[in-house]
Amino acid sequence: METRVLHEITPLSEHDFMYVADRHKKEFDYPIHQHDIFELNFVAGGAGCRRVVGDSSEVIGDIDLVLITSSDLEHVWEQHECKSEDIHEITVQFYLDFDSPTSPFRTNPYKSIYNMLVRARHGLAFSPKAILTVYHRIARLSSIKEGFFAVQELFSILYELSKFDDSRELASSAFAKVTADSDSRRILKVKNYIGEHYGDEMSLAQLADMVGMTPTSFSRYFKLRTGKNLSEYIVDIRLGYAARRLVDTTDSVSEICWTTGFNTLSNFNRLFRKRKGCNPTEFREKYQKTKVIV
Repeated sequence: METRVLHEITPLSEHDFMYVADRHKKEFDYPIHQHDIFELNFVAGGAGCRRVVGDSSEVIGDIDLVLITSSDLEHVWEQHECKSEDIHEITVQFYLDFDSPTSPFRTNPYKSIYNMLVRARHGLAFSPKAILTVYHRIARLSSIKEGFFAVQELFSILYELSKFDDSRELASSAFAKVTADSDSRRILKVKNYIGEHYGDEMSLAQLADMVGMTPTSFSRYFKLRTGKNLSEYIVDIRLGYAARRLVDTTDSVSEICWTTGFNTLSNFNRLFRKRKGCNPTEFREKYQKTKVIV
């Protein structure tokens, strides 16, 4: 038998823009999956449920809202420790060609929405404050019968969410297969190098020399521009590729350790558990348990 992530066939036809599923249920029972359209998923009364988006795994509180704009990003909400008898889930599925050079989302009025959609390739979790701001609007989407006004309301919801700067990216860039970006050519050059050579040894001095800066200056510059120390960024990239290989291949944990740039298996296991909340073997087993058997 072969296990794979379920590729969901959504109810959207080629002439539809969006689909809204508003339901009350007692448990989460859908397997891990991915699909070709975007998804805004709201959950209320799901405290104790585990949300998996790529290589991110978190136990959620009573309310949760996540936006996903990548067709390659696996995700699932699992029952885990949720005891609720009334889980309210609203799933909005839609498609936007927002990245085309001629897309209106490239223009200034939509700039904040565009930036949010780009970040949501990682999966984007919103704060309770943001959720409470738009909840009543999400809850009424399914009752709007006229498609034009439903689409307008969705754009308004996306705009409101885009104004909050406390949303969190969930999956790592390497796992989500998101291309490195930066408004700094120096940072982008280093990010691209790390993405291509994550399995090799690299040093601060080497990377600083690539962009004509001293190690001390570049270290400060990288932290200022990315919000992460260089060493933290490299570890995150390596762990993302490792997690991706744990899901996509049958390579042993030790083989994945060496080929993703970690010098010892114990260090790999320690860092993986610290960042992912479980060891590599448990991470792989978690995905296998929620996959569909074909």
